[in-house]
Amino acid sequence: MNIYVLLKRTFDTEEKIVIENGCIVEDDVEFIINPYDEYAVEEAINLRDLHGGEVTIVTAGGEEAGQQLRTALAMGADKAVLIGMEEVTEEVDHYTLSRVLSAYLEDKQPDLILAGNVAVDDGAGQTAPRVAEELGINQLTTITKIAIQENHVKVERDVEGDIEHAETSLPLLVTCQQGLNEPRYPSLPGIMKAKKKPLDRVELADLNLEEEEVKAKTNSVSRFVPPEKEAGKILEGELHEQVQELVHLLRNEAKVL
Repeated sequence: MNIYVLLKRTFDTEEKIVIENGCIVEDDVEFIINPYDEYAVEEAINLRDLHGGEVTIVTAGGEEAGQQLRTALAMGADKAVLIGMEEVTEEVDHYTLSRVLSAYLEDKQPDLILAGNVAVDDGAGQTAPRVAEELGINQLTTITKIAIQENHVKVERDVEGDIEHAETSLPLLVTCQQGLNEPRYPSLPGIMKAKKKPLDRVELADLNLEEEEVKAKTNSVSRFVPPEKEAGKILEGELHEQVQELVHLLRNEAKVL
């Protein structure tokens, strides 16, 4: 089975985000594999072990993303590919990423593509579905279980607290939700083996893409950290007094009445 995983490098979820002049300050910030993408890597490895084949991890970004690719290789993936984006001088959006990733994948004949449900840095969940659309293959999002028998696929999806059962066929792209599996930690032997596994670099020119072809379709006007929340108020007194006080606050302070 020819399996690919779309991976994104994101801030560590424990990091404090600092914004200066509308830009996120990345100095001394710890980066990790997007946590939802870890489910995709783990499931890809499990499916390869069950059905045979090869797992290739793909990301689009700068040279620094190689660290996260090496981590995925240490988890057990077979190969990794870094699509260099240094040539793109303007802002990158989901259209840009999906265009680049689909251009790389279009002649690879993937049986299965896995990605995280969302990225923790923007929560959009757009890139992977866009890739499926550009490749013209089936897609199912937010999966929590997958079973493959020859060309037939059965999937369970998380749909706002309930479970939806779906069936489709390969080739297929899925996005992975929490509950699908428990991602493994890279072992020391895995880390040592990862150093010998292939990590290829691909440039936009190799994909016959010009910078103008991957120009972002959206523009970020500003970035800011939400203001700190004020301390809440505890209403005291009898119930009717609390109701009167609440109405007063909603009308005169919150101004929502």
